[in-house]
Amino acid sequence: MAHPVDTHVGKRIRHRRWLIGMTQQQLAEKVGIKFQQIQKYETGANRVSASRLWDISDALDVNVAFFFEGLQDEDKTFAEKARVPADLMGDKEALDLVRSYYAIPENQRRRLFELARVLSDVA
Repeated sequence: MAHPVDTHVGKRIRHRRWLIGMTQQQLAEKVGIKFQQIQKYETGANRVSASRLWDISDALDVNVAFFFEGLQDEDKTFAEKARVPADLMGDKEALDLVRSYYAIPENQRRRLFELARVLSDVA
């Protein structure tokens, strides 16, 4: 059974990789490992060493602390606060939506965000 911290770090790796549109193979090549190892990290099946996490953070252009953000909130998950699926960042459709959203020009993106906010308040 995977340790909850390893699972959390793996989800954050997958989340960031998806947000920037990088494949497991591309990340593996940047870090110098096989893509199967990335798969194991992302599921929490294998623990990420400190030096490997450093390399991954460099490849994904984030601070190492990024992978631990929200860890204290595990008891009170984002899903409970926002009424969304528990593994939102593991949902391919949700990540595709986020990537598409950030591909929209900023002024249009702000309008779309406001529209979504209004629609969600009505629901």
